[in-house]
Amino acid sequence: MYRTLLFVMCAALILPALYANNITVSNVTTGTQNLSGDTLIIQFDISWDNSWSDSVNYDAAWVFVKYSLDSGATWNHATLKTSGTNPSGFSQGSGTGLDIVVPTDKKGAFLQRSATGSGTVSATSLQLVWDYGANAVTDDQAGHPVTTLLRVLAVEMVYIPGGSYDLGDGSGSSESTNAFHASDNTKVTIGTSLIPNIKVDGNSYDDTQLKESGIGIDGDGGLDTDNDGVIDNASYPTGYSAFYVMKYELSQSQYRDFLNMLTRTQQNAHTASQVANQFALSNTASVDSRNSLRVPASVPSGVITFGCDMDADGVFDETTDGEWIACNYLHWGDVTAYADWAGLRPMTELEYEKACRGTATAVLNEYAWGSTTITQATGIANSGKTNETSSNDANCTYGNHASVQGPLRSGAFADASSTRQNAGASYYGVMELGGNVQERCVTLGNSTGRSFTGIHGDGALDADGNTDVINWPGASATGSGFRGGDWFNTIDSVSVSYRGSAASTDANRAKTYGGRVARSAP
Repeated sequence: MYRTLLFVMCAALILPALYANNITVSNVTTGTQNLSGDTLIIQFDISWDNSWSDSVNYDAAWVFVKYSLDSGATWNHATLKTSGTNPSGFSQGSGTGLDIVVPTDKKGAFLQRSATGSGTVSATSLQLVWDYGANAVTDDQAGHPVTTLLRVLAVEMVYIPGGSYDLGDGSGSSESTNAFHASDNTKVTIGTSLIPNIKVDGNSYDDTQLKESGIGIDGDGGLDTDNDGVIDNASYPTGYSAFYVMKYELSQSQYRDFLNMLTRTQQNAHTASQVANQFALSNTASVDSRNSLRVPASVPSGVITFGCDMDADGVFDETTDGEWIACNYLHWGDVTAYADWAGLRPMTELEYEKACRGTATAVLNEYAWGSTTITQATGIANSGKTNETSSNDANCTYGNHASVQGPLRSGAFADASSTRQNAGASYYGVMELGGNVQERCVTLGNSTGRSFTGIHGDGALDADGNTDVINWPGASATGSGFRGGDWFNTIDSVSVSYRGSAASTDANRAKTYGGRVARSAP
């Protein structure tokens, strides 16, 4: 039995478009409800810029649906009906040809070009099938135009193909600080999907322990914290198997949308000031290090609405309020909560190097764009706007320049005519893997990090707002580390293989800490 729902855009069921950098979801409507199958069609339009599909790889949008049965007081994650590519009942819509790829857990879908091409994606009337029965939602709840609300969210991703790659940048005589190596100053080629029995034995190096992978960890300078761990984890995401990673660092607008779909208790877990006054993350009364996330000056007792207010005029989300700036002041628990909530997962430091370097031969002290040439951002043009960029011809934000004083917009150096070098792009087209804000990765430097199995989030947090996924480094941040440098620190930390803080544990917020997460390919 079917019924068609004809709610117009002003109906309470549909909420406004949500943005993630330059990706836009709009015109969300509902279609046919299958009462016997407990499914509902969700239709929407989507667009994003600087998209591509070529012989190397492609970008994509990770799209997921949240629903509320109580007029927005609480939100839940929708389960889709069928997995696979362009499943039955789903519609690819019209406009730019997109394939709909639904993983087996059905927590969302990848939308990616169905043919080689580049430029702006603009597709209309795409349709997903919500299996509301799997979410224990009744027919009447799913079809209720007032109390049941739907939101479709999207995150730009980049597909990282499977296969071998170089790990570390040893030239034979030198290497980056604490770089992975097969022996001192010798890079490693990851040529297997497994890295079995990697042993960490203090400050010595023993090549009989390396087994198939040839990776050595010598335990100095923050490279390893427990000195006696063994990796015997067939599920550890090594970068050899294909995965997707966020094209851009988590933006302030993405984090705002995340906060605005949590309960008040959950919001408290992911803001510095416990949402008790006008500031949210940096815990200062003024904009600090370009973090403009704020709440109204008079905070109500219930769930509150966050926004961006760069000029602190009390008017939120104006065109100059920095919604698209990379979000800093995030602690590890924020990053993992966002990953779980979005049906994604943290990335490992091995995946970080694969995303940077791809299949290219490692170069000593190279940056994510494949060379040792770097240009520091020395000023900001179009500050806080959707087209914010550096005022000079830069490709990286580092070194605490007096005219910058914080991260720039995610993707600030790229446009349709950019080269990899001047855009600061990785081998696969991932942006800002060096500089801007720190990349928070699962580390190989201690046993907690080595137990990570790459399980994906299920879209739900616990009542306190924390992730409950097994084998993820927890709120203490043990098992996590830092890669890629940031806007404040010196140039050496920006290089791909630099691991000076790769196993550093810090559960606090800081002006240089950001987030980027991933998902294993279906």
